Order: sequence, then structure tokens, then C-alpha cells
Amino acid sequence: MPTLYIANKNYSSWSLRPWVLLHELGIPFDEQLVPFHVGKFGGFSPSGKVPCLVDGAVTVWDSLAITEYLAEAHPGVWPADRIARAFARCVAAEMHSGFMPLRTQCGMNCGIRVKLHRVDAALTADLARLDALVADGLARFGGPFLAGAAFTAADAFYAPVAYRLLTFAPPVARATSAYFARLRELPSMQAWYRAALAETWRDAAHDAEVTEWGTVTQDLRAA
Repeated sequence: MPTLYIANKNYSSWSLRPWVLLHELGIPFDEQLVPFHVGKFGGFSPSGKVPCLVDGAVTVWDSLAITEYLAEAHPGVWPADRIARAFARCVAAEMHSGFMPLRTQCGMNCGIRVKLHRVDAALTADLARLDALVADGLARFGGPFLAGAAFTAADAFYAPVAYRLLTFAPPVARATSAYFARLRELPSMQAWYRAALAETWRDAAHDAEVTEWGTVTQDLRAA
């Protein structure tokens, strides 16, 4: 059984992607959570970062590489339809390498609520692209997920955005809001969220990023 190394569930958007994919596809795995304040990721991850999947003699790091590794052995990681699969790969890669203003200004911090100081032009452009991407996927493939009726890696790569929208409430289209609400209703996402709120670890760097872009109005995390 493979082992997935992750960091704090409150903060680690990269960790969430393969974690929720494994859960939603019913692929058994062991979870090893190493908090950011411990910071000894180099003992298992060649890049010194998480997530990292260790499957026997094989070590796979980076969320996109883990996804492709899983796809070699498990159906359903990507859509079976060729056109839907191409779309799913494109939107996953776009999130993996893009949306920097959204990721910077609305960092994943599940257990708090934040009022943004402003929504600048860069963030506005990312939100518009997010609206367009969601609308395109739902219209072309019928929903309720990005590339059709089933949860795939495309949805896993956007799962952290579901918590970013919950925390920061930036302006998005109604269809976008509804799609990410559906993601948050998944049992695996609810389990991640409960665990995130129960964590008592704090990472100063992640919390400082929040106050750069907004004001914390509510903290739901365990004391």
C-alpha cells in the first residue's frame, strides 16, 4: 500500500490534491502528516516538499506527477472520453502552473474567514478565468464535475479553491460558487475540513500572508 506524505491540512493545498483524489477513487493508502513547523520533508521527498507518494521502491513527488503515476494503475483518474480527458489535463495543468494572484492573495487557510482589503486587477483576472473555466467544463461535459459526471483529477486540482472561496469570499459567478460548494460537500472534503479545524499547529509564514491581503474576521481553528 502506498504512503502519501502531506503537511498541515489547514494550509497545504498541494497536499490536498492527491489526498482527495485517492479518497474519491477509493484507492487505499497510508497517510503520514508532517507539520510545517517540523519541516523535515527531505527525509522522504527528494524535492524537500510535499506531497510525496512512496510506493514500495518508487518515490513520486509533486502533485501532478503523483496524479499521472496513479493514472497508470487506476482507471478514473482522468476521464475515459478522449475530449474530456484532454480538457481535464489542460485545466489541471493550468492550475498547477498558473492562477498565481489567486493562490497568493487567497492562500489556503481553511479555519479562518477573511475580508480582503481589495480585489485588484490581477485577482479579478484570475477570478474571471476561473468563472470561464468552470462554465466551459460544465457546459461541455454536463457536470456536476468539471469534466463530466465523475470526480477526476481535474476536480482534485481545483479542490483547494473550494476552501479559498470559503475563507476569502471573493466575487465569483453563481455557477462557480455552486460548483465549489458541491466539492465541499464531498465526504472526503468534509473529512479534510474537520481535520483542518482540529489542528492546533500554527505556521507563522502562512498566517502572515493572510494579513498582508486581508483582515481576519473569524478564527474557527481549535485553540
